Amino acid sequence: MIDLHCHLLPGIDDGPKTLQDALDLCRTSFANGITHAVATPHITPGRYDNTLSSISQSYTKFKTELEQAGIELQLGMAAEVRLDPIIMDMVRAKTMPFLGEYQDKRVMLLEFPHTNIPPGSLELVQWLLKEGVLPMIAHPERNGDVLQKLDKITPFVKAGCLLQLTAASLTGLFGDEEKKRGVQMLKKGWVTILASDAHNLRARLPELEPGRLIAESYLGKEESWNLVKHRPAEISAIHFS
Repeated sequence: MIDLHCHLLPGIDDGPKTLQDALDLCRTSFANGITHAVATPHITPGRYDNTLSSISQSYTKFKTELEQAGIELQLGMAAEVRLDPIIMDMVRAKTMPFLGEYQDKRVMLLEFPHTNIPPGSLELVQWLLKEGVLPMIAHPERNGDVLQKLDKITPFVKAGCLLQLTAASLTGLFGDEEKKRGVQMLKKGWVTILASDAHNLRARLPELEPGRLIAESYLGKEESWNLVKHRPAEISAIHFS
């Protein structure tokens, strides 16, 4: 399986704090059947002021540690980018850490605030699409506006955005309403991939299989594997070729 949203780099955001924590997270990820992962630390202006350069430095150093520890997880690097006008500057300056490529566009992992979808979000998405950037919206089933009304995400689906569902939402880890929204999105055929959004080994684990099995119960085995293996592989091929 291939995980395209996870926080694995140490000391760079709210993921693992220490090198040992990060190594343990990667070791568990591989043990859980995840062979490839793209680390996606937060870029949240004013809170996690990561950049392509700083993430690259952290990634390069950690990848060496990963290999020296004998952990077989294949690792790539991108970012989870919070909705902000800075996104336009990053695209223009070619400093966006892209998740991969899909449908002849570069893919970025876009995060809305947890509470709402701010005014102007659709306009930014439309600008990105015109620039050849395909937004993949991170965990929409956990967004406050979407929890109140599923149709809040509909304009983004119609615009062409990809949706990344957190696998643990389907198991009920984040709550009954989050699970309900996740299942609704699955049934509508809106979900592009499942990802772990792993942060630690306490409550935010690096695992996809429990969510895949639930997706299989609604969509069948073939599509469940598309969500965690075949489609993620296509998107992330530039990281692992």
